[in-house]
Amino acid sequence: MRITAHLLLALSATTFATGVFAQENSASLLSLEEALDIALTHNPAMQAAEFERRAAEQERRAAVGLRMPQIGVSGAYTYLGKDIGLDFNDMKAPAGDFIQGAVQQGIIPPQSLPQLQTLIAPIMQADWSVKLQDRSFGFVGGEVTLPLYMGGKINAANRAARLRETSATEQGARTRNALVSELVERYYGLVLASHAVEVRQQVAEGVRRHLHDARILEKNGMLARSERLYVEFKAAEAERELEDARVELQTLTDALNNTLNRTADFRPVSTMFVLSQLEPLAYFRELAEERNPALRQATLQHRLAEEGAKAQRAEFLPQVAAMGGASFYNYRTTNVLPRWAVGVGVNLKIFDGLNREHKYAAARQTVRRVDALQEKARQDIGLLLEKIYARLLNSRNRLESIEASMTFAEEYLRAKESAFLQGMSTSTDLVDAELNLAKVRIERMQAAFEFDRSLAQLLEAAGISDEFANYARRSDARPIEFDRR
Repeated sequence: MRITAHLLLALSATTFATGVFAQENSASLLSLEEALDIALTHNPAMQAAEFERRAAEQERRAAVGLRMPQIGVSGAYTYLGKDIGLDFNDMKAPAGDFIQGAVQQGIIPPQSLPQLQTLIAPIMQADWSVKLQDRSFGFVGGEVTLPLYMGGKINAANRAARLRETSATEQGARTRNALVSELVERYYGLVLASHAVEVRQQVAEGVRRHLHDARILEKNGMLARSERLYVEFKAAEAERELEDARVELQTLTDALNNTLNRTADFRPVSTMFVLSQLEPLAYFRELAEERNPALRQATLQHRLAEEGAKAQRAEFLPQVAAMGGASFYNYRTTNVLPRWAVGVGVNLKIFDGLNREHKYAAARQTVRRVDALQEKARQDIGLLLEKIYARLLNSRNRLESIEASMTFAEEYLRAKESAFLQGMSTSTDLVDAELNLAKVRIERMQAAFEFDRSLAQLLEAAGISDEFANYARRSDARPIEFDRR
């Protein structure tokens, strides 16, 4: 029976190793740094953040145009109901009466009247109307408007546009940091899931082997039925946990592909690690005050609210603009009208129903609201750093404790295997020892995963997520290798 057990163990180990080897060779090797490079280049969230930054940049350039002169070209064609002009025909009769009176009063000599009538007759018969503008006319011209003083509104708009551009850049950094944390979690989560599948596979193979031995022993009357049933129960449980581990592996594979925006089958090759030395919490607090994108955005929102208040205050001041216009082409337009004009205009609102007063008061309240949110964000980041830092240290301490337990679990399993082969231990004890070792092995990798995930989150809160790869390369970074026994 001992020879059979050893042969089964060797065969199952060889079969499992062959399957793992084939699976690993069908996947593309991917290091953490390569994954970071792919994600930061192709992830849709990063692309969206870049588009947002470009949009803010164009808005800032558009705000610069508020200082520039506004030049336009316009044209029009008009057809009136009649010509525009002056009609003096009604003055003919008074003019004739005036001449006749002058003759009667001797102002005009009577002998000169025939000659005067000959001279005046064509004039009196003529049309005494003057056409100033034909009923059909058109023109093409241009106009220029240059703002001289808008009460500070243009300056406030330009400063606000620059602040929004900076805020979009900070939002991109915030998205980038969050993406690094997401990638670390999914990359090392896939590493953990792969190792969990391997452990569960080994456990399932081992329990199947123990179940086979238990059935033989029960058949020979050397094992109680209850012990064989217990091994069957553990075998079913091991199969179920193996299937759950495979489902989790597929889920995390899909999640990593989602972060990378890829559909390939990747196999992570970077190992998890634990730092033996870590900067104090105050170090990360100081970094967060300077580099955390959320806090920087809160500061920018405060300044943006102040610029909004300044823009509302500008509504109380006069607005001055220079203007000018000229006609380039004229169709049947009167020469009475000038062909160009320039001037300066001033606009000052005296009363608008207290609209400006209420809007300015609302803008000041917005500034106070943003101040409160800024302080709240600072407190939240400080609390988050403290929470993550404590979880980070707890993961490291837990890992040290688990590694000590793992040494005991390995030695305990060896003792139970030896005792079982000598007939001094039951299969139940051996199965329990096997399952206990598997549990400790998985817990060890889980502790390392929690440390790395917490470290990524800590660096994200501090605003230095790009430093994660450097932390992994530090001399005090101890790799947590998977023990394949």
